[in-house]
Amino acid sequence: MTVFAVEYVYDAESTEVRDATRPAHRDWTAGLAQEGTLLASGPYGDGAGALLILKAADEQALNEILRQDPFAAAGAISGTRTTAWAPVSGLLAAHAA
Repeated sequence: MTVFAVEYVYDAESTEVRDATRPAHRDWTAGLAQEGTLLASGPYGDGAGALLILKAADEQALNEILRQDPFAAAGAISGTRTTAWAPVSGLLAAHAA
């Protein structure tokens, strides 16, 4: 499994959509965390986006996971940056092995 850092950029006009969809989005992330796919996630302090750290077999599998996000279905995400990431130390390092 590869660890990926996924950055979401939110559309400035999507605040209402995100507020309405947030409970479903949080249920989705909680399910991924429970199954061990999501290692960490949360919004940026300025509200302009979020960071998700996930495990997936490859980028195609990751993209399939991300398409299931209620925020994606609602059109709340205006951009995504995905990077394979290899944590070397800290709490997430064990997940990169």
